Amino acid sequence: MELFPTREFPCPGKEQTGNRLVAVMMSGGVDSSVAAWLLKRQGWDLVGITLQIPMAGVASQRRPCCGRDAAIVAHDLDIPHFLLDTREEFDREVIDRFRTTYLEGRTPNPCADCNAIIKFRLAWDFLEAALGITHLATGHYSRVIRSGGEALLARAADEQRDQSYFLYGIPRKRLDFLELPLGETGKDRVRELAQTAGLHIAAKPDSMELCFAAEGNYRKVLSCDPHPGPIVDSSGSLLGNHAGIENFTVGQRSGLPLTGGKLLFVKRIEREFNRVVVGTREELYEKVVSASEVNVLMPSRYRGGERLYGKMRSGGALSECFLELAGAGKMEVRFAEPQFAPAPGQRIVLYDDNGRVVAGGVLS
Repeated sequence: MELFPTREFPCPGKEQTGNRLVAVMMSGGVDSSVAAWLLKRQGWDLVGITLQIPMAGVASQRRPCCGRDAAIVAHDLDIPHFLLDTREEFDREVIDRFRTTYLEGRTPNPCADCNAIIKFRLAWDFLEAALGITHLATGHYSRVIRSGGEALLARAADEQRDQSYFLYGIPRKRLDFLELPLGETGKDRVRELAQTAGLHIAAKPDSMELCFAAEGNYRKVLSCDPHPGPIVDSSGSLLGNHAGIENFTVGQRSGLPLTGGKLLFVKRIEREFNRVVVGTREELYEKVVSASEVNVLMPSRYRGGERLYGKMRSGGALSECFLELAGAGKMEVRFAEPQFAPAPGQRIVLYDDNGRVVAGGVLS
């Protein structure tokens, strides 16, 4: 990794750092820009950081627009701003994993990988080693609750915007040094603040696509030769053919044949047979799921028999569940009510009664 200044500011040295110095991740969007503005008003000394990431599937490997917008905001806020080149790390840890997961017939979550691996581990470690900055801030809608000497990750006050599902992978030791200034604020209010601050990105639309996907088409990122195969029902009867298992995820409905007027969904993907198995909606409900690569943020509640609330999709509702197995790196969860289409490779995140993250992992 390398740092490149975009403004004529001295790079802060370790002798300059203190408890009020924070590196703020600035994507060039409204949320991170307002987060930086709020932190400055709260008395923090800011260093703006924009990650350089690759753009997969196109000739150009740079994304200058976000760095430009972030640099302009940093200029308006009169704070130093740097580009942190993470292209090699991002390609290896996020894009390669994205491709591999799809080709294995599972469902990836690159946003969770980016946060856990790139932002909260590799980039944060680099900034601390190079600059001595121990605090990091982002524009995510989530909260860090500090109580009794412990820092906990919690859902945002605006539950419709909550992004704690994507943040569960942060190392627990880092939580007390994470600042999330938008956790108590809704999106409409954030846009109002952007207008109040006079930020040029106040009306910039939200990004709804994968940040590294060319033209928003994730299939261009996969860069694989299609391998057609059968689509079968649960009994093995042939219903049609597919153009490649990477085009499907568990729970998907589009692109499937109809039989007898029934709506069919992807039930499972059998990579070893290059086969997509489909079923009716009723066939896709499960009560018990397992997860690996578990990250625990609240050890006091991570134990067998605990009654918690879980979700397996970012936009899904919290559902009552019980920890059947709470092991090192793996867990088994039983939901009180059957859940629709748990997708291997996606994430399950568990919360306590107060919306605090207990643990999360990769559905297996």
